[in-house]
Amino acid sequence: VQLQASGGGLVQAGGSLRLSCVASEHSTRTYIMAWFRQAIGKDREFVASTTWTGAWISYGDAVKGRFTISRDKAKKTVFLQMNSLEPEDTAIYYCAAKVVGGNEYAYWGQGTQVTVPS
Repeated sequence: VQLQASGGGLVQAGGSLRLSCVASEHSTRTYIMAWFRQAIGKDREFVASTTWTGAWISYGDAVKGRFTISRDKAKKTVFLQMNSLEPEDTAIYYCAAKVVGGNEYAYWGQGTQVTVPS
């Protein structure tokens, strides 16, 4: 599956952004879709994940209550709505996918930069 992420940008603290990830795979029901992020000098961090049915959603502790993951099955698109952004959210955000039951995210998009100045 190929993933194309977009929607990053520069936003002031307290602002919002919405990221999008379009998947090329037709069998959307077989994948778990996720967002990760990586800031300069830090390890990659899990942000959120969802199944295409939306029956199972998970968030990283750093974004709970501020970020919302959602999906549009018809458009094969996963969204990440980011509210109350903080300078600590500055990172490259990556869309990823893994097969349901798989151990690792095998498919990755190219990343989109989110910058929240301090």
